[in-house]
Amino acid sequence: MASVGGLRGIAEAIVPALVFLVTFVVTTDIWTSAIWAVGLAALASVLRLIQRQPLTQALAGVIGVAVSAAVALLQGDARGYYVIGFYVSAAYGLAFAVSMAFKWPIMGLIYGWIRGEGLTWQKDLVRRKKYQIATFLMVLVFASRLIVQLPMYWADDVVALGTARLVMGVPLYALVLWFGWLVSRPTADSGPYSYTHRDDGESEPGPGVEPRV
Repeated sequence: MASVGGLRGIAEAIVPALVFLVTFVVTTDIWTSAIWAVGLAALASVLRLIQRQPLTQALAGVIGVAVSAAVALLQGDARGYYVIGFYVSAAYGLAFAVSMAFKWPIMGLIYGWIRGEGLTWQKDLVRRKKYQIATFLMVLVFASRLIVQLPMYWADDVVALGTARLVMGVPLYALVLWFGWLVSRPTADSGPYSYTHRDDGESEPGPGVEPRV
């Protein structure tokens, strides 16, 4: 929950897109839908500013909503609101896949930092494999967005596309983050005080561990 900004962060990510979709369904007017979506995203940032809370996530949301709305207005098509998301999903999916190919899984860097492991997991084949799996789960998220939503875009089904974008957005992202966290959690004999495994199949003691006799 903390990684997505808690309930407030989820609301700030979902509500503008939901309002855009509902407003367009009711009015079929792109301008009205865009104004409402951008307005709500901006309001979230103003509230955070008044409450003296971090603006990074809220401002990122405003920019994302504003760019998406601008694309929709320029294209004169409500589907344009979702175009940027396709490029973002493709870019992230590629980045995560490349990190796996180089055996530096992104989720290892993120979870390792949160868990206080630093980069010690990189020397442990078991830990690295778990982080590879966690990263692969994120690749599946980004790939599934494209596989499911692109046909809806091509079919000109704005309602289905908007609904899929909402469901496969923060809710799916948070769920997979949580599942990846569980999959990659250290076992009782792992961590900075465990034995690490070399590529030649042998084991050596981790930092602070006396060699076994």
